[in-house]
Amino acid sequence: PFQIIVRYTTADGPAIWWLDPELTYGNAKPFVFTQGHSVCNRSFFPCFDTPAVKCTYSATVKAPAGIQVLMSATQSSYLEEEGVYQFYMEYPVPAYLVALVAGDLIHADIGPRSRVWAEPCLLPTAISKLSGIVERWLTAAESLYGPYIWGRYDIVFLPPSFPIVAMENPCLTFIISSILESDEFLIIDVIHEVAHSWFGNAVTNATWEEMWLSEGLATYAQRRITTETYGAAFTCLETAFRLDALHRQMKLLGEDNPVSKLQVKLEPGVNPSNLMNLFTYEKGYCFVYYLSQLCGDPRHFDSFLRAYIEKYKFTSVVAQDLLDSFLNFFPELKEQCVESKAGLEFERWLNATGPPLAEPDLSQGSSLTRPVETLFKLWTTEPLDSVAAASSVDLTKWRTFQTVLFLDRLLDGSPLPHEVIKKLSECYSSQLDSMNAEIRIRWLQIVVRNDYYPDLYKVRRFLENQMSRMYTIPLYEDLCTGTLKSFALEIFYQTQNQLHPNLRKTIQQILSQGLNPLPAIDTTAVTTDTPAMVLEDKVSEATNGAISLRDVNVSA
Repeated sequence: PFQIIVRYTTADGPAIWWLDPELTYGNAKPFVFTQGHSVCNRSFFPCFDTPAVKCTYSATVKAPAGIQVLMSATQSSYLEEEGVYQFYMEYPVPAYLVALVAGDLIHADIGPRSRVWAEPCLLPTAISKLSGIVERWLTAAESLYGPYIWGRYDIVFLPPSFPIVAMENPCLTFIISSILESDEFLIIDVIHEVAHSWFGNAVTNATWEEMWLSEGLATYAQRRITTETYGAAFTCLETAFRLDALHRQMKLLGEDNPVSKLQVKLEPGVNPSNLMNLFTYEKGYCFVYYLSQLCGDPRHFDSFLRAYIEKYKFTSVVAQDLLDSFLNFFPELKEQCVESKAGLEFERWLNATGPPLAEPDLSQGSSLTRPVETLFKLWTTEPLDSVAAASSVDLTKWRTFQTVLFLDRLLDGSPLPHEVIKKLSECYSSQLDSMNAEIRIRWLQIVVRNDYYPDLYKVRRFLENQMSRMYTIPLYEDLCTGTLKSFALEIFYQTQNQLHPNLRKTIQQILSQGLNPLPAIDTTAVTTDTPAMVLEDKVSEATNGAISLRDVNVSA
């Protein structure tokens, strides 16, 4: 045995996000968090930054008084007189799952092995949303896939600058605070991270080219957990919503796009995070679902997954490990050569571009999806003589996933005839105003894509109160695609100081597309009447567009 000691200092890097107090909810203390997925933690500490390598870790962190430090570790202690925190992760994890957060955080227990951490002003909301139910999800997951091996399952809510929705750091899930107001999305996002405790954290994809091994399996496990706890109809509704989004992304990218493969080829110099898309999640899920159907009973497949976890926990695997284990567990399927079934070959699932080769039967969700389909047809069938019937539908009685599925389909059909968008606003705009941000942003995108000026003030109001990437970029992209770029510029001038510099830079790139390079404007000494912004050179490639960004609010 031998030991290597590396003494190092980090500079600004993509893993570490420093926030001034103004970018937190409390506006009281600075905040810092790390985000290692996929290959950012090499800027945080020296490491083998590949999911193929796992190790234990320990850390010593010194922080000023009043700053709470947390890490993705199984053990922690605090020496108050020295202001020093000690952390130890006793199980081997890949580098990307080492995570740190520090700020004005307080906690409350929400179950026998779970607590929630948040800024003081957010903690009561977090408690009210999650108290008691996280244990229910953990218990359901354990009944399906075996013991939860990480000890504690805590959750920390981060400021809106957190660049994704959620991250499955072991023992300590990171989740964006913005999602707290959207109950059903919060449920799905947390359960997805719970599922990663088995699929992704315990057993990890050995290469980023097979990210579906974590995301597809975690999505399948998430839906098994929601079926156990909320019923098949709710799970089918959420699945229909996501598969709609998958096909929308397919239209955007094209069916022959190589990123639609489950085994994606990573070219040198490409950030694996650029391959995070709905194919990783939903096409991966469809393949796992197909495997479960080959067994005849999902409970038999649950038994296989328990054995798979037990065999490979704390290691990293490739797709062949999963598929070989599957065929060995079900020798009768191996005898039937299910891996070579015409049109559904395992190899084709992995390497063919385009949509999933088979999709799940979602008929158990028809009680929730049929009203959406009926209402959508009423609004999109000409002549528009069913307004009375359509206007009688009370969206406030619908589930969030029903409403967003309806609005997404209207978005797909935009621009709509002016008479339709006018009647839609008359019927639903006031109802939608009181709903959560996941619903409101979709209505506002409809407003923008249809140039519906009477409701444009609501777009301004929304952007003036949002600091999150997932709720700002889609709207800015839509505004700049159409005729409303000057309106977008005006809002950005007024709100840029409340945005994280990374988000500000992204929006600047969106705003600069199609413009000649503008000179930098000194923003250090401007009055409130002076538009202050730095527009960068026109970016060489357009971003993927609001469709893709709206649909890939990923939970890593």
